[in-house]
Amino acid sequence: MSTPGTIEGKTFRDKIYTIDKKGKRLWVYAQKPFGKFYNYRSLLSYIYLIIFISLPLLKVNGNPLFKLDVVNGEISLFGVIFWPQDFIIFGIGMMTFIIFIVLFTVVYGRMFCGYACPQTVFLEFIFRPIEWLVEGNPNQQKTLAQSKWTIEKITKKTIKHILFYAVSFIIANTFLAYIIGIDKLMKIAADPISEHVGGYIGIIIFSFVFYIVFAFVREIVCTVICPYGRLQSVLLDKDTVLVAYDYKRGEPRGKFNKETKENVGDCIDCMQCVKVCPTGIDIRNGTQLECVNCTACIDACAHIMKSINRPKGLIRYASENNIAQGEPFKFTKRVKAYTVVLGILLGALATLLITRSDIDATLMRTPGQLFQEQPNGKISNLYLIRMINKTHNAVPYHLELENMKGEIKAVGHPLDSLKPDAKSEQQFFVIIDKNEIKNIKTKLKIGLYQGDKKLKTLQTNFLGYL
Repeated sequence: MSTPGTIEGKTFRDKIYTIDKKGKRLWVYAQKPFGKFYNYRSLLSYIYLIIFISLPLLKVNGNPLFKLDVVNGEISLFGVIFWPQDFIIFGIGMMTFIIFIVLFTVVYGRMFCGYACPQTVFLEFIFRPIEWLVEGNPNQQKTLAQSKWTIEKITKKTIKHILFYAVSFIIANTFLAYIIGIDKLMKIAADPISEHVGGYIGIIIFSFVFYIVFAFVREIVCTVICPYGRLQSVLLDKDTVLVAYDYKRGEPRGKFNKETKENVGDCIDCMQCVKVCPTGIDIRNGTQLECVNCTACIDACAHIMKSINRPKGLIRYASENNIAQGEPFKFTKRVKAYTVVLGILLGALATLLITRSDIDATLMRTPGQLFQEQPNGKISNLYLIRMINKTHNAVPYHLELENMKGEIKAVGHPLDSLKPDAKSEQQFFVIIDKNEIKNIKTKLKIGLYQGDKKLKTLQTNFLGYL
């Protein structure tokens, strides 16, 4: 890497902070931040962790509160089961989520990364505290890493990595509970290992992947792997609110001196904002791809400003226009457009959820069959009804003709009940008196009922002759 260049006498960044000139990775030994924003993040993160662990354990009407069984095509949200037949709801839901993320990023940058991303929550509030507990503060960690292998170093490293893998194992099992359900997970845990060899190997591998991510990969997930970081670069503009350094107030930098000096900014070049950064960047170089908006630099700078009796806010939430021109936040045309699209999608999603039925049914005339003449001047048509029960309970039902007088006669099994979580195909005859037929092809409406409640009206054609 080359040394920083200059534009009109000002240095600019032309290197990655976590890679040296030879391309070797520089490990980030981040200091533990403290302050208002860190307290907010801590509270939210512990709430997230409690929710993350608790959700697979909770049930509504016997169904998991949240379950994402993509293998069997079963999704449970707030106790409501969604099947592949509800794909349109899932698709619109995903589109709504993406538009929300886009809108949120346009307005507030990567605030999600700093406050709610699982990578950040797990790393900063579980794994890094374990590291501080076992190996000490960042300076002690760095000294330990550079020292020769001794009994003390081997012991600390072993304890740390055992704890890391144990936590990774818990995280992997929790994610598995979201997929297969807590009941099945507990059954697998209680059964002999020989009955679930493949499953145990899988969970060990997934645990190892989580372990590698949080023990070694760390900020590389945010700076290289995560697609959201790449998406951010095309969404931010000069009106986006993000963690920013007020260069107009802070520059030129100068070492702290009690005597007031002219032409010196408030930044005293203490480097505390760099030392607490989990991705190792210098926020004073402006908006950067690696910044996850964790606010650690805001807290660190606020503490320094307070200690030297200067106003807080040298590093704060602000937009480029807010810092450069003193403009307040405003809704741009782009934000308004995203908001309108998001509103439309939310309306469509709400409509689909409200009108969604636990029973889906399609009705068609049996292919290749014409009408049949019956005794006593009656005509019959053969139909095929396909039904899906999306619930975990048996559902009683019956069919009724709605716009014509006649009889429904089942072929084989009676038309009376649907099995839980099952698809059903059933043939039946509709028998109608010739006097009821006015055309060769007549619109036929059949009501699908659960007790006295009509679930839906099915439409088809009835063939006959005059």
